Amino acid sequence: MTLKYFITFLLIAAMAINIPQTLAQLGILSGLLGSVSNIQGTVFCTSKDNMGVKGASVPVFPNAQVQLVCGGKELSNAKTNDDGTFSMMMDPLLLDLASLLSGCNLVVATPLSNCNAKLPSTGGLISTLNFAGITSVGTQTMANIIPSGFHFLPSI
Repeated sequence: MTLKYFITFLLIAAMAINIPQTLAQLGILSGLLGSVSNIQGTVFCTSKDNMGVKGASVPVFPNAQVQLVCGGKELSNAKTNDDGTFSMMMDPLLLDLASLLSGCNLVVATPLSNCNAKLPSTGGLISTLNFAGITSVGTQTMANIIPSGFHFLPSI
């Protein structure tokens, strides 16, 4: 039995040694593949496409869960702050910019009734994504992505 434990120990030790190498290689590869995508925006407490009646201001939606959904799968999520804003970073190893813009949506499944009891308690908000430019931060290039505009769907 001692030989079995010794072999198990060697395998675990070998895996532990390779983990930092693998992470370092992914970091280098990530830098070579391109920019990180920063998805950010504001969620408003409305079912009327973020617009108030006759241009009236619309309150924001704090503590709403925003999900990045691509091909029916949630890839990332963020929670809005007290100002209704959210931000999430996407590594280019997970999804390239073109796929992100053409095949993903932002979904807010938190019921609108959480921010205003007069709004629906079922359904949610959805938005496609738009490219908003490039920002350089040190040696990293960041693609800025914003929602095109949330609109209400009766069932999400």
